[in-house]
Amino acid sequence: MTSSSADVIDELHRRGLIAQSTDEEALRAHLAEGTVTYYCGFDPTAPSLHVGHLLQFMVLRALQRAGHQPIVLVGGATGLIGDPRPTAERQLNDPETVAGWVERIRSRVAPFLDVPAEEQGLKGPVYVNNLDWTAPLSAIGFLRDLGKHFRVNRMLAKEAVSARLNSDAGISYTEFSYQILQANDYRELYVRQRCTLQTGGSDQWGNITAGVDLVRRTEGVIVHALATPLITTSDGRKIGKTEGATVWLDPELTSPYAFFQYWLNIDDVDARAWLPLFSERPAEETEALIAESLEHPAARTAQRALAEELTRLVHGPEELRQAEAAGRALFGREDLSTLGPDTLGAALREAGSVTVDGEVPTVAALLQQTGLVGSLSEARRTVKEGGAYLNNQRVTDADAVPGEDAWLPGGWLVLRRGRRTIAGVQRAPGGPTGA
Repeated sequence: MTSSSADVIDELHRRGLIAQSTDEEALRAHLAEGTVTYYCGFDPTAPSLHVGHLLQFMVLRALQRAGHQPIVLVGGATGLIGDPRPTAERQLNDPETVAGWVERIRSRVAPFLDVPAEEQGLKGPVYVNNLDWTAPLSAIGFLRDLGKHFRVNRMLAKEAVSARLNSDAGISYTEFSYQILQANDYRELYVRQRCTLQTGGSDQWGNITAGVDLVRRTEGVIVHALATPLITTSDGRKIGKTEGATVWLDPELTSPYAFFQYWLNIDDVDARAWLPLFSERPAEETEALIAESLEHPAARTAQRALAEELTRLVHGPEELRQAEAAGRALFGREDLSTLGPDTLGAALREAGSVTVDGEVPTVAALLQQTGLVGSLSEARRTVKEGGAYLNNQRVTDADAVPGEDAWLPGGWLVLRRGRRTIAGVQRAPGGPTGA
């Protein structure tokens, strides 16, 4: 799907991706004049971005498809400081750790803005690290050339800053100065790249507009900004939090299977609300999916659409195929042998698993150890009633011991109770052998 410069703002509004902007009519006119260079920044405060960051890439991609030039900034400098949180001081990470995270994040997000072969007219992304221009700054230069353009009363008005000032924790000058550093990023990118639009989340609006103001004061130029809404679940939790864990974009931290399952299992209300935000489908297709979700919620049409589209974007078509195949195989709709050991292991660890060493227990004992049943007597009853499965084969003898040929690649067994409750058993390296 492509968008022209004239209607990209309308597309972003339709999808609910604009919560705030500096001067929308002026921005529309600016985008209509020709190619605009724009940027979004990401701080490396962890080794990976998470699903909440995907919203920014939706905006980056929409503007890119409209013919504009994206810049992705990974904050090797601002990541050393940390944007103030409302509750407590951030832990400062050492420079070597942050530098490693910068490169790791950059390599993982690069495919999001790759230009497909069929759309070679689009502008490929430019990647920058704000440490390149922040590290050479002297303390005197920081205070004289940058600090003089900021009014403390406006900086104090920032929500996170004011919350900290009124708390016992207070706020250090280190975190207080963060806004100046981020604002300077916009000035530097204007000078270096003629960047005239910054995008980001609404929680960054104070920092973003500080950059707009700094460019005006130092360069005498009007530049633009827009912010996306803050997204939470219907029960008020942060997007991308599941059972207290973060859903990361890095496959080493959140497997493609777990990523796929996260979207597949979101609440119906969230799925319908988030589909326009995260899907690049045409409007009529999105509306049809939402209507179908309302009419047949059990089919989870909106969830599956998001799971498929976003897993393909973040992890690629092959990992999407494996994630879908894993879901089908674990619940008996596809042969388990079609799964690679990494996919199978990731899926079973996500479902819940135990490790066995020494002599292999009976099926009844394994059902109890994995928590699929509460007792051996319940395990035997489940087997007798035909509700226990080993590797998708119905178990008929509760006291049978899985043989060597039952172990799947990676040293796994798949246990299932009924249609949808599964668990994994992994044997320790060099561990048990079957009967």
